[in-house]
Amino acid sequence: PADLSLWGSVGVDDYSSESDVIIIPSALDFVSQDEMLTPLGRLDKYAASENIFNRQMVARSLLDTLKEVSDDERDCIAVLERISRLADDSEPTVRAELMEQVPHIAVFCQENRPSIPYAFSKYLLPIVVRYLADQNNQVRKTSQAALLVLLEQELIERYDVETKVCPVLIELTVPDSNDDVKTEAVAIMCKMASMVGKDITERLILPRFCEMCCDCRMFHVRKVCAANFGDICSVVGQQATEEMLLPRFFQLCSDNVWGVRKACAECFMAVSCATSQEVRRTKLSTLFISLISDPSRWVRQAAFQSLGPFISTFANPSSSGHFFKEEESKNTEDHRFSEEDGRTEPPSDADFSDFTIKLENTMEDQNPVPSNSQSETDYQTETFVRCTLSSESCGEIADENEQSSSFCSLAMLQESGLRSQETSLSEQELYNSFHFWRTPLPEIDIDLELQQTDQIMPDPEIREGTKDVTVPVSSNITMATRKELEEMIENLEPHIDDPDVKGIVKIFVYIYDLFAPHMQNIDSTLRYIHNDSDLSTNSSFSPEEERKSKVQDVVPQALLDQYLSMTDPSRAQTVDTEIAKHCAYSLPGVALTLGRQNWHCLKDTYETLASDMQWKVRRTLAFSIHELAVILGDQLTAGDLVPVFNGFLKDLDEVRIGVLKHLHDFLKLLHLDKRREYLYQLQEFLVTDNSRNWRFRYELAEQLILLLELYSARDVYDYLRPIALSLCADKVSSVRWISYKLVSEMIKKLHMASTSAFVVDLMNELIEKFCRCPKWSGRQTFVFICQTVIEDDCLPMDQFAVQLLPHLLHLASDRVPNVRVLLAKTLRQTLLEKEYFLNSANSHQEVVEQTIMALQMDDDNDVKYFASIHPASTKIADDAMSTASSTY
Repeated sequence: PADLSLWGSVGVDDYSSESDVIIIPSALDFVSQDEMLTPLGRLDKYAASENIFNRQMVARSLLDTLKEVSDDERDCIAVLERISRLADDSEPTVRAELMEQVPHIAVFCQENRPSIPYAFSKYLLPIVVRYLADQNNQVRKTSQAALLVLLEQELIERYDVETKVCPVLIELTVPDSNDDVKTEAVAIMCKMASMVGKDITERLILPRFCEMCCDCRMFHVRKVCAANFGDICSVVGQQATEEMLLPRFFQLCSDNVWGVRKACAECFMAVSCATSQEVRRTKLSTLFISLISDPSRWVRQAAFQSLGPFISTFANPSSSGHFFKEEESKNTEDHRFSEEDGRTEPPSDADFSDFTIKLENTMEDQNPVPSNSQSETDYQTETFVRCTLSSESCGEIADENEQSSSFCSLAMLQESGLRSQETSLSEQELYNSFHFWRTPLPEIDIDLELQQTDQIMPDPEIREGTKDVTVPVSSNITMATRKELEEMIENLEPHIDDPDVKGIVKIFVYIYDLFAPHMQNIDSTLRYIHNDSDLSTNSSFSPEEERKSKVQDVVPQALLDQYLSMTDPSRAQTVDTEIAKHCAYSLPGVALTLGRQNWHCLKDTYETLASDMQWKVRRTLAFSIHELAVILGDQLTAGDLVPVFNGFLKDLDEVRIGVLKHLHDFLKLLHLDKRREYLYQLQEFLVTDNSRNWRFRYELAEQLILLLELYSARDVYDYLRPIALSLCADKVSSVRWISYKLVSEMIKKLHMASTSAFVVDLMNELIEKFCRCPKWSGRQTFVFICQTVIEDDCLPMDQFAVQLLPHLLHLASDRVPNVRVLLAKTLRQTLLEKEYFLNSANSHQEVVEQTIMALQMDDDNDVKYFASIHPASTKIADDAMSTASSTY
């Protein structure tokens, strides 16, 4: 390449060795010198340079050199051989530059030199795996990224993965390996599992991964394993997960470093999705309770954020009642989301965070399960993603442009297996009695960490009656007796004000209930627990009746009780100030899991969230209320959701936008009489807290287009027409543009109605309000509306010619050039595209031609131009960007 020929001018090779004078030869000298060299000659010349920059440029230009010699197989091999030599360069920046080019070279070799099938395997792959252990951090990171790209693009043969890649990674994770290298190698093994598939992962990666989970020397390694645990589970499947991985997961969940336990909490949903319902219910539910009661606030935060997703894995497609009306089956495919997800970025500490995805990060702007069958897997994944993703959908991100939309689409979520992300908190927080209890407690021989995996209730009758809820017990005790449980609760009573203790006592109470179904004589501690604010009791029911109203049999009751406790103000103080928002975000997924028959368990919690003082909580609910309506059905929606919906309509703009964005989706689920009540309130959406919030009015226009189908012609004319005409005169051009579409669709709707009086009256109003407007912007609006009506075939052309065309052509004599320019565009680019106006026998064709001829002789050059020729652009949207039409 020509740029190679100039390297010498900035290199040390051209300094005079006999003098301090720098000799600067002309560029032509270098061109002539390098032109005499072959591509390989130039490569050799500068690869041997003492100037680091020259060698970097050689590495950067390897692909160009390879392309130059691609016709000769021997020269291609020669270039690849020189790459191997360049890989030994002592300068790290040269090695890193070389590694960045390797994926590109590999693609070229595969596409253009299939006659050298071994090229990548022999010359490039050895460099990639060798650099994984390079002393330089930048070189290692570059090779790790290159390896993942090569695997993702399927550029590495399966045989090479087994014989060259995996053995090196396994070697890098031996006990005496460098700490950083070992941690990075474990992370690479985890990331590549989904790319290489189940067989290789089970045979070559899984055994070492299990060892690394127990690395007692380096908590960083255990933390990487915990963060990627869900990925490995989703790849190897249910049997390997339950037999090999779950024991390690239990150990990691009770790790002495809180960062490891936090990572476990974050990936809990993915792990649950890879297990059977029985294991999920009998083992994982109790393990999760230990995380939600963890002494570390950070672990509790992560656990509560994962609680809703974990509950959603209990969803059963045959009993969740996911139908809105009996005749209107709504399967999960019908409600996929088209919006991209926005997310708030959490702190991260691993360089591999780019390769990971954390579902909970979608909380702000929207928020996989081999068991008995693959269909159950797909359903459960879709259940939570679909029902929570819209809780505050990413659509608002596109509106407000306040955050980057870096989160993946729904399809990417499913492909990624809902990968968890490592976080930046790296300090160790060891278990001890001081951390766990705020005040000294009597010694109790009970292990809430559940390091054993076989502590489940042995009695089949008890298990049957309690839906296999796990009982946390010490490894020395098989089953606590009723008396022992009473003593434990009594010992904990002095510390009941501690939220952590309260959560643990709740578990004991739940176990106690298994032994004492008739709880009339429970002591004061039990009454306190049953009636505390964790259950959000605000009705006139007795404590016992209130408790029964929260009982269901879909998920372990202890999990649901913890979920319901997320609205307790004490949780915000001791766990997470935004815990109520996490609860709101997960609620549609939890509701779908429980089914509409158990809505009574969630109703109070939903109402509490809907009246939360934090607008972000209400906003989250507002964005998902239409999805909840689908889950609950028309009767429950009318009784329980409509009042909440009405409250949101009068809320802050930040909340109103949530219901506005899905106004059509919600109203279409209501009965006609109930739906008509909202016609009177639509006008209120024109008023916002901030008049400059034009996106609010834009969204209103978009929703009104959809609402046209829900209302009669008279309702459209009486209620929607005034709003549409008001939006057409908006100060912001983007709002006006979508409003032209609204008016044209309204004309089509009224024309299709049995009576034509409405459409005639509307067109007369358009003529009076806009065509005869004293302001030129109003007259221009009339032209735009006519242009849209023609383009979208909203009226038969013969009716358009009678009703609107004469008034449109009258604007050819308008005194403002901008109006005449748009008229010329409309006639030339839109009207004359319709066959009706190309027919010479048509009486209207002649007057159109005369008008165009007059515009061709206009005094304004722009008017002449658009009346005479066909510009390349014929789209209305392009006109929106013109200075003639945009006023804001």
